[in-house]
Amino acid sequence: MLLRQNRGREVFLLKRDPAKFHIYTFGCQMNQADSDIMTTLLRNEGYLPASSEDDAGIILLNTCAVRENAVERIEHRLQHLKGLKRKDPGLLVGLSGCVPQYRREKLFDDFPVIDFLAGPDAYRSLPSLIAEAASGCRRVSSLEFDISETYVGVAPSRNDSLSAFVPVMRGCNNMCAFCVVPFTRGRERSHPFGSIINEVREISERGIREITLLGQNVNSYRDPETGMDFPQLLDAVSREVPELRIRFTTSHPKDMSRSLAETIASRTNICNHIHLPVQSGSTRMLGRMNRGHTIEEYRAKIDMIRAMIPGISFSTDIIAGFCGESEDDHRKTLELMRDIRFDSAFMFYYSVRPGTLAASTMQDDVAEEVKKRRLQEIIDLQSALSAALHHEAIGTVVEVLAETESRRSSGQLMGRTETNRVVVFDRGSSSPGDLLMVKITGSTSATMTGESLPNY
Repeated sequence: MLLRQNRGREVFLLKRDPAKFHIYTFGCQMNQADSDIMTTLLRNEGYLPASSEDDAGIILLNTCAVRENAVERIEHRLQHLKGLKRKDPGLLVGLSGCVPQYRREKLFDDFPVIDFLAGPDAYRSLPSLIAEAASGCRRVSSLEFDISETYVGVAPSRNDSLSAFVPVMRGCNNMCAFCVVPFTRGRERSHPFGSIINEVREISERGIREITLLGQNVNSYRDPETGMDFPQLLDAVSREVPELRIRFTTSHPKDMSRSLAETIASRTNICNHIHLPVQSGSTRMLGRMNRGHTIEEYRAKIDMIRAMIPGISFSTDIIAGFCGESEDDHRKTLELMRDIRFDSAFMFYYSVRPGTLAASTMQDDVAEEVKKRRLQEIIDLQSALSAALHHEAIGTVVEVLAETESRRSSGQLMGRTETNRVVVFDRGSSSPGDLLMVKITGSTSATMTGESLPNY
């Protein structure tokens, strides 16, 4: 505890511990998994997680560069940290993940508060970067791609959550015109099958109830030793831990295969939900986006999967106002949404990402007010579709994994169905971690409500 005199009054300040760190995670599930890896690597070198930023001597922002609004949130956080560092010059601030890989050392000039940078393949160098920064050698960085880096042998430091992310591959070879991921995470490389199975087994022994296999495009998984593909990996994981629910994300439509659908259909612990980003309902726009498939092919794969797995749910990603998008293209997106009836969607309007194919070869020619109007129409339609799907479920009985207490009442639990729908219900004698049968009694566009059936 530090003591400071302030005009005759004694003011007590909490001293920051230079051996403690706090990580803020922005973006996707892969970033959350990376934060767990960084935590392990730092702990192995004697650093300890802080309970909050208030007593951390090291604050690390694990960043996402996929969309402009994510980058803006990071910039706002850096402005906040600038104020903290003004009060405590000994505070170390680092950026990891996609933004430093994307914007590189220019970040030091744009945000002098930053002491060190680490790209997605450089997390093993974090302890040395921190040590250099602490010794007074500021503006240090490690931003090289390493095609061999999959962090095999690093057991992610997971909290007491009932679910866990398991990365099975890193990077992406798909050069979608709007996307910066190939430039921030590099080329695809898959984790060895044996290391994935070992990690899944360890997770099961810890009492975790659900895992999600992660990759920028899990469909592209290939075991570097045997050539095993993703459907084979998914089947093996499912059989290794039959008591766990298994999910996966993200799939690319052009690589979505019949064999993957057959695997889901054949294994009861693989959840009946697929996140299948479409981005646009217009084949013309999919061509401009370099997506590698037509909308007719996308629809055919949805039909194939639904025929093989009755009751399966789909979520998606949609971009409004990509370069050259016409009102007719936009109308086709709305038409696709009505036909497919996605359970949910991540919806954004297009923002230019420097370095991408679209940034270098296309004009961002859709006015911002048009982008926002189209996006709002997409959001309104998806809200109506979600509400209708949830309403149609009233009266059905579904299996729910109870995850946490409801935010509104400790007398209720919140959980998810295998189709990834959120259900809130009276807890009775149930606890988080229980797998229950729940009768759906009500709904909104965001959630369903129900009553548990303990003797069902």
